[in-house]
Order: sequence, then C-alpha cells, then structure tokens
Amino acid sequence: MYREFIELIKMPDDERKERAMKAFFNKLNTLKLPEYFNWAEEVFEGIHLKERKDQPALAWWNSDTGKKEVFSYEQFAAEGNKLLNFLRANGIQKGQNIYLMLPLIPEMWFATYAHVKGGIVGVPTATIMTARELEYRFKTYPPDSVFADEVSAKVIDEALKNVGCEPKVKIVAGSRSGWTSYDEVKKESSKAEAAKTKINDVVFCFFTSGTTGLPKRVIHTATTYPLGHLSTAMIVNAKPGDVHNNLSAPGWAKFAWSSFFAPLITGATTTGIYRSGRLDANSYFEGLQELKVNTFCAPPTAWRLFMATGDPKKYDLSSLRDILSAGEPLNPELYEWWKKVTETEIRDFYGQTESTAMIGNPPWYKGGKIVPGSFGIPTFLYNVVLLDDEGKEITKPNEVGHIAVKLSKWRPIGLFVEYMGDPEKTAKVFVGNYYYTGDKAFIDEKGYWWFVGRADDVIKTSDYRVGPFEVESALIEHPAVAEAAVVGSPDPIRYQLVKAFVTLKPGYKPSRELALELFKHCRKVLARYKIPRIIEFVPDLPKTISGKIRRIELRAIETEKKKKGERGEFEFFYDEFPELKAS
Repeated sequence: MYREFIELIKMPDDERKERAMKAFFNKLNTLKLPEYFNWAEEVFEGIHLKERKDQPALAWWNSDTGKKEVFSYEQFAAEGNKLLNFLRANGIQKGQNIYLMLPLIPEMWFATYAHVKGGIVGVPTATIMTARELEYRFKTYPPDSVFADEVSAKVIDEALKNVGCEPKVKIVAGSRSGWTSYDEVKKESSKAEAAKTKINDVVFCFFTSGTTGLPKRVIHTATTYPLGHLSTAMIVNAKPGDVHNNLSAPGWAKFAWSSFFAPLITGATTTGIYRSGRLDANSYFEGLQELKVNTFCAPPTAWRLFMATGDPKKYDLSSLRDILSAGEPLNPELYEWWKKVTETEIRDFYGQTESTAMIGNPPWYKGGKIVPGSFGIPTFLYNVVLLDDEGKEITKPNEVGHIAVKLSKWRPIGLFVEYMGDPEKTAKVFVGNYYYTGDKAFIDEKGYWWFVGRADDVIKTSDYRVGPFEVESALIEHPAVAEAAVVGSPDPIRYQLVKAFVTLKPGYKPSRELALELFKHCRKVLARYKIPRIIEFVPDLPKTISGKIRRIELRAIETEKKKKGERGEFEFFYDEFPELKAS
C-alpha cells in the first residue's frame, strides 16, 4: 500500500490524481490489516533505507548561527537505533513510555523514530511546560524514561521531586548532574532490532486540553498515526526527494503529523528551522530559502505574522510549490496576500490530535478550485458528516452542525483509540455510530466546508489549545478571587486571546495593582501561552439554573464588545503593564 501511494503522490496534481487517490483510499478503508506492523522497520527501512539511503532524510538549520546539519536516511536510522539500544540496555522495553521534552533539534526526530521502532510509548511534551503542569502529567502517567534539553531537565527534576517518582532513564541533550548525556547514547550500536508491534499497540500519548477538566491523554497506535497519516501525506503532497518544512514546535501532535510522518512516508526530506527566541518572519523566510523548501505548512498565527512583519520578496522562495495552513481558520486576506507576493496558493486543511488530516483543500484544487476562507472537503480516509443537536445528519446547505465522523461503514485508520484512563470522556465523543470532533461547520451549495468554531470552550490562541479549567483553577488559587470564567477574546493576530472574567471575594476591590498580582501569579504556575492576556473584574458571572457558568454568553458579550471597540471599566491588558514586559 505504501509503495502504491508513493507512486500516486508523484502524479500530476489533476483530476486523474484525484480519481486514483479516491480509489486507493476506498481500498485502504476496507483493507484487512495484518496482526503486526512496525512502520520504522517495514516502511522507513524496508522501502526508503533500501532505495534512498544516501538521500537526506533530515536537514536542520539554526537561524541564530547559520549552522546546517544534514542526515541521510541511513544516518537518520542509525541515530534512532543508538537511542533505542540505549533505552533497552537501561531497562526500557516495549509498552513503557518516554517523555520527550526537547526543542526543535535533530534529536527530537531520532527519538520519535526510536520509540516508534521500539514500541515504546512516546509522550511529546512542550518545552514551555511548568513544573506544576508536569506534576499533573507525572501523577497521571508516571514516566519510565525522559529525554530533555538542559533547561527542561531542570524543570523535570523539580516536578519529579514534588511527585516523588524517578524514571529509570534520564537523558539530556547537554549535561546535567544525575542525567546521562546524549553523548553517551551516541556510543551505542547503530543497528537495532524492531519490536514486534501489533497494530493496536500504543506508540503515542498526547496530553490535550479540555474544557471542563485537566488535560486528556489521546492514544495513538502502531497504525493510527504511521498508517493514518497517509491522508496527511496526500494533503501535504511532498513527493520523493522533495524538501518539506512544517512550522511547529515539538511537544504537539502537529510535529508528528507534518514534521515526521507526512514527509517520511513518501521518501521526502523533512526539515527544521530552529530559532532560540520568538518567531521572526524574515529569519524564517531565510531558512526556507537556505533549505530550498518545496512544501511548507504553517498555522494562521504565523501567516498573520508573516504578513504583518515579513517581506518574502527579499528572498528566493522559488522552490516553494505546495503551501499549507492548519490549526485554525485561515483568513481570506492572508490567502490573497500570499498569492499576490509569491504566486502560490495556501491550501487550508483541518484535523485534530485525535485524528489525521480529515478535511482539506487537496493538491488538485490548486489553480482555480480553492475558495478563500473554506477549509476544503473531507479527505477520502474519513466519512465526515454534519450533525444537528439531536444527532441527525444535516443535508441542507449552509446549516451549521457538529463536525462528526461516521463510523458505521468503516472506522478510519487514523482515528485515535481512546482517552487513556478516562472511559467517561471517551464515551462523550463516541456516540452511537459517530465520533464528535467538538467543532462546528457548515457546507455551502458547492460542497465546500466552512469552519464556524468550537462546540465546547477550548480556546485557540497562536495555534495553541487552552482549556479554561486549567486557567480558572490557577486564578482561583489567589486569595482575592471568588470565581473566574475564561474564554477566548477575538484577536486579529492570535485568533483569540485568553481572557478571564473575575469576581472578587468580600473585602477586595478591582484595581490595577490587583490585576498585576493576578498576572504575576498566573505567570508562575501556567505555561506562557495559557496566561490570561486580559483580566476583567465583574460583579457576577452569567450562570445556568444548575449553577454552571455560561461561557457561551460571555463569549458573545466579548465578541460584541470587540466589534464596537469598547473596553470595560475594570478591564486590564497584560501588554499594558511595563512590569511584565521582561517576561
């Protein structure tokens, strides 16, 4: 199937390719899978290592220093095998886990390869996590092993101490007391046996935020991502020998999606453009130029930054062929701007941590079929439908409904298995013969899908998902706070800002000083992207008869206020505090 797909991806991007891809996925959807499957052994090594061992598998560029590193398919496999051998020599076996808390450095790719090949459960973890956030993760899913950079290792040690657990293995990219330097790993053999993984063996565990609780654990198996990402590879359209770049930090599912599987499935070269500070548009364009990138994916947050501060005309981006956006709705003006300055089109697409690419503008839509603002059509791997509030399928155009995957005909290979350890939450999304994504959309008369928003309360800010519960819990810890309700506030750059409506306990009054206290408190206990950027003190919060906070009402009020340019009497903005500028 992989060999057939690789031949199909080479085809010209026209109607013939569309028909061939549809036939391919129709076959895949009804295929009886074998009992065992190991993608690293059977595809990466069985196909690519044999046929293109000297071709670059990974090209990495440090925009701070200009340093470039290139690893062939043979070298890539060798580095992953060394890590796998080290983990096994130190007692880490199939089914156990490894937390990966690394920045965008080559070792992250090698570690992903190692845990997939070894049947070890990888737990990608963002380097911006605080010790408190790690404590919850470590209590919920104790680490058998960890691999981190020096800065993250310090935070991990603090969290491990607070929860009273100690992994068998602690590897650091650099040096730290009590940790094994990655230099020791490099001494291991470059050959390693692949684990005999069954198709339902777990190989990924992603913590993802929810609205009414702490992070959930999304489980993916030896097939759901390695095989399911054929749908993503179809959308990305990286052909053998192409150079692909995905603007995503490790720690999130998007890295596994587009930095790892989508390009490596087809025998392309995946790339990383590293920068120690914040994203800089022109530095990134320089990286795309340096690496001669052909296929490129970035979230709308980055596209907005590119449009506001970048000048792509200064760089030779002539290698770019397929341009993609994912993570939140793409503004039509971004599409038009990019097309004007580069003469290439941005193809928007959609998926979740729980899935692979579900809906998107396929490559054969280039050159006249893309409708700016629409995120395309369902991919052939998924039977995607819209449901009304009663769970009935919507057939009329322009009627808003819940995005769901119909499971009665086939269960998509790329769909996650469950929320680990939480059957109640799993049952809430798998209802009858449907999987509910938690998002809403409508379909126009021509069959194009249009994203409307979250059906729940998760906030999308700068391509991150923030669950209100975590932020509200942090705020309520402060002695002055009685209640807090957190929603997304519309923002032209970040899509949404995290906003907190706060009621105070008796004896406390709204003030600039108190707002500063709350901002500082949140900064101590939350990852940077979760910190409220707006705090508004209010006398009370809208609630249901049963006492639940009506965030939907707060969102409506906030949206209307932003449209009118109004500001509350006691509304305070993080960016207006000079005391917080250095943070």
